[in-house]
Amino acid sequence: MGANREYKNTVFTTLFDDEGRLLELYRALSGGEYGPDTVIEINTLDDILFMNMMNDISFTVDDKLVVLIEHQASISENVPLRLLLYIARVYEKITDRKAAYQQKLMKIPKPEFIVLYNGKSEFPEEKTLRLSDAFQEAPGHPEKFGSLDLTVRVLNINPGHNEDIVNRSPALRGYVAFISKVREGQVLGLGLESAVTEAVRYCAEHHVLQPFLTSHASEVINMLTTEFNMEDAIAVWKEEGRVEGRTEGREEGIVIGEARGEARGEARGETKVLSAIAPILKELGVSVEDVVKAAGLKVNEAEEYYEV
Repeated sequence: MGANREYKNTVFTTLFDDEGRLLELYRALSGGEYGPDTVIEINTLDDILFMNMMNDISFTVDDKLVVLIEHQASISENVPLRLLLYIARVYEKITDRKAAYQQKLMKIPKPEFIVLYNGKSEFPEEKTLRLSDAFQEAPGHPEKFGSLDLTVRVLNINPGHNEDIVNRSPALRGYVAFISKVREGQVLGLGLESAVTEAVRYCAEHHVLQPFLTSHASEVINMLTTEFNMEDAIAVWKEEGRVEGRTEGREEGIVIGEARGEARGEARGETKVLSAIAPILKELGVSVEDVVKAAGLKVNEAEEYYEV
């Protein structure tokens, strides 16, 4: 594999930490005709070198494009900001910083940002997130100076969504089928670990990601069990917070009280996420940035519960 992923490994990042599969995936996502001579170079951020900043996948295509792909089961509106931080680090990694101070223009790979969503909540086929949506308004400030924006293409890859894209990549199609099989097992009443184990067995027998699952079977079971437990726990804790907040708001007896109560409940739900999972993840060596990413929170909200 490429970068040292350690605990940040997921089934998705492990599957696509491979130049051949990445080329196939990028063909599917871009719709472009990239032949076998296309040069894919993985430059995913390494935790050791970049101060606990680790993205899912980043790579260059023929040194002309730099592509960042994030895989998420819960979409945070702060993804554009996070990707801005990632791309700055990636450019720092793949360019000559001294050349940036030369007078002659230094050409750099054009960036592209993609999020692949496969969570349980309803989500549109495609959505565009923009960094500029987060900018605070500055009334009276003249629009005379340079500005900044970053757009992220979010694609729903759950079964029945964006099938034209998914079907163009056998690896992505296999991944979608595999995750679907795990969830099917859960619906049928299997425990999470049993559902994952059965999905691995089924896919291996039916030639779905067979070489990958055969060589990574136990690793996949451990990774996916952790991922799904995290996803379900966060969803439950946040919903508990919202329910408590709505109850408190109703007791105040006015609409504005209900709104405020729900907001406080949401905050309590996020607090439950951090207070419950942060100590465990810290013991495992997981960074505060990854806890924040999983929970959809801000770093300064996490630091009280997760010392780095």
